[in-house]
Amino acid sequence: MALELLKGNIAIAESALRAGCRYFFGYPITPQNEIPAYLSKRLPEIGGVFVQAESEVAAVNMVFGAAAAGARVMTTTSSPGYSLMQEGISYIAGAELPSVFVNIVRGGPGLGNIAPAQSDYFQATRGGGHGDYRLIVLAGDSAQELANLTFEAFELADKYRNPVLILGDGLLGQMSEPVELPDFIDINKLPEKKWALKGAKGKDRNIIRTLWLHPEDAVEKHNEHLNEKYEKIKKEIIKYELYKVDDASMVIVAYGTSSRVARKVVDIARENNIKLGLIRPITLWPFPENIINKIADRVKTFLVVEMSKGQMIDDVKIAVNGKSEVLFYGKAGGWVPTVEEIYNKVKEIAISRGVKVL
Repeated sequence: MALELLKGNIAIAESALRAGCRYFFGYPITPQNEIPAYLSKRLPEIGGVFVQAESEVAAVNMVFGAAAAGARVMTTTSSPGYSLMQEGISYIAGAELPSVFVNIVRGGPGLGNIAPAQSDYFQATRGGGHGDYRLIVLAGDSAQELANLTFEAFELADKYRNPVLILGDGLLGQMSEPVELPDFIDINKLPEKKWALKGAKGKDRNIIRTLWLHPEDAVEKHNEHLNEKYEKIKKEIIKYELYKVDDASMVIVAYGTSSRVARKVVDIARENNIKLGLIRPITLWPFPENIINKIADRVKTFLVVEMSKGQMIDDVKIAVNGKSEVLFYGKAGGWVPTVEEIYNKVKEIAISRGVKVL
């Protein structure tokens, strides 16, 4: 299979088509506009449907409708637009409708800027809207991984009847890299969705809803059912990468763009007598807390690196559970920490621990 030079945004778009996505509803917002622009041309070519909605609120409700009918459907947006979708996403999660969302994060809060950030982590991993619900959240670190995770997202959404979120940022979305795209699936061979709304002639009708008026016997039962599903997800799909962790005395925890920078810092640190490693979460929910907790048995210092003022650090602290110290370095508002900045922080910590840095 040939490599193609693709922006991260285009890799997401084309991979979605190959995963069987035939419906896209969205509203333009930078820095993800290449995705709807690309799909507006490609979807009609393969018999799909593209609709530029009048707003993000309209788009998410169109996603609800297509998902309820059993289609593979996606929408993409950036931070403020994703905020506008939160009510609809809560409905979709409550109705257990498989669907794929993409948030190419920009600097914030407010309208902010179009530069890359990771400041939507809380929103992504805590549901974001009202009620007890979870999204499966996947975070890649390259155009190739964004393509792979997008393809996988549709499989996970169908398997668990749950919305899946791809969390990227303005740098990953705009940066061009070699990508090997997956093959097209045969959408006619996808498993039947017996719960979908496809007409009731000759069979019992299906009902999809998110409103229950008797909390004592319905809403609580539904919440228990959802929680059982989330616990099952937590046992089955956690993804992470370990880099030079086996003999590390200090470990960076970073994801996405931050992890790309941190990987280089690990290499430089080891050249200077600092035994540094990297844990890169790929599923942000469920979070790889068990492996972090296990590593905390022997590593006494974790440095969380984020393009925010500190959000994932809360999950790292929960995972470490008091076994080790958890320190932080981050930049917000669309700034990417540099190799030099992170290494200086690592060097400072190492020297304070008595390490003879070369």
